This record gives sequence, C-alpha cells and structure tokens, in this order.
Amino acid sequence: MSKIIASITTSVDGFVTGPGDGPECGLGRGGERLHYWVMGGPWTYDGGHDFAMHGPDKEFYDELVSTVASGVVGRGMYDAAGAWGGTNPFPGTLFVLTHRTADQPPAEARFRFVANLDTALAQAAEAAGEGDVAVGGGADIIRQALAAGKVDELVISTAPVILGAGKRLFDGFHHDLDLEVIKAYSSRYATHVRYAVTSKARPADLYR
Repeated sequence: MSKIIASITTSVDGFVTGPGDGPECGLGRGGERLHYWVMGGPWTYDGGHDFAMHGPDKEFYDELVSTVASGVVGRGMYDAAGAWGGTNPFPGTLFVLTHRTADQPPAEARFRFVANLDTALAQAAEAAGEGDVAVGGGADIIRQALAAGKVDELVISTAPVILGAGKRLFDGFHHDLDLEVIKAYSSRYATHVRYAVTSKARPADLYR
C-alpha cells in the first residue's frame, strides 16, 4: 500500500537550516554541514559538489528512495536548490507547493506547481500509483502534513552539529504524536531514524 514519507535533516538542536538561508546559500550559514552525509564529506557552496554517499548513509538513502514514485516540496526548497538545475533529479514527478503557479516549468522538467497541500498530496499519490510519496522540505510543509494526519512515516537525519540559529523543524508545532522506530542507521556524518507515525496529531494542550 502506498505511503506518504516525510524526510528531512536537522542539527542536534533541531535546525533544518543555518541563518541566512536562500537561493545563494541554500542551507544557510554553516548549514552545509547538515548535508555532509549527502555529499560524502565536507563541501562548500563555492567549491562545487556531487552526490557521493557511501556506507550507512548510502544504504539508508537507497532503501528510502527505492519505493518512492513521486514527491512534494515547498517553493522555498525549490528556489534554494536552484530548481536542481532545471530538471527534477528525484523519482517521478515533483509537486512544488507555491502560490506562484504561473511560472510553471515545461512538462519535461518533471516539476508541477500546485497551490495547496491537499491538492499536491492527492496529485502526488495519483502519480505514484503503488509507489510511495516523499514529502521533503521545507520544515513548514512537513509540519502541515503531520498536523493534517497525512504522514505515514517520518524520517529524521540528525547531523552531529549544533547550529544555534536558523529554521527549526518543529517551530510552532503544537501537536502531540506517537512514533515507533522502524530502523536506524548511523555514520560519522548523521544518524538516520525512520519512524512510523502511529497516531493522529492531537493538540498538545489536551495534556496540560
């Protein structure tokens, strides 16, 4: 059965970017350290980089994407990534949540701009067929999907760094959820944990 899988990388103190993130500095100042596991080691915005995962990081990533057939991301992530050079590098169609749908790229780029989250998830599920739908950044998209009870699996990669500032994954998220660890992987650059979401989101103040 198809699942919706939300995944993101955070620092130990819960930041998904450093300060000053944007198109010229996608993960913010110091935030590139969050993705050492993706690049296979240290990299810089100016120095050029390639995907060079290995060991547990590659095992984690390959298993994660092996069932994915479409995805959903926010416009902020799309812009910060420079539209991945103009072509979707991920499996299937990537649905981009944005209020600016008029600048939809050509179909061959495999991006589709959608104005609201419910529509994006529904269209992504239809496009995925029996495959899974990946929900990526930014953090706000993941918070919305969790709060709406749409996420079947939450995947958090924690990099061994404390950023101290930036954008937090759960900033303003006032809900209570139950999770179950499915599998964990660890390398020198990150600890990756796959969680099954085993309850619907509930307002956290029910327990106060």
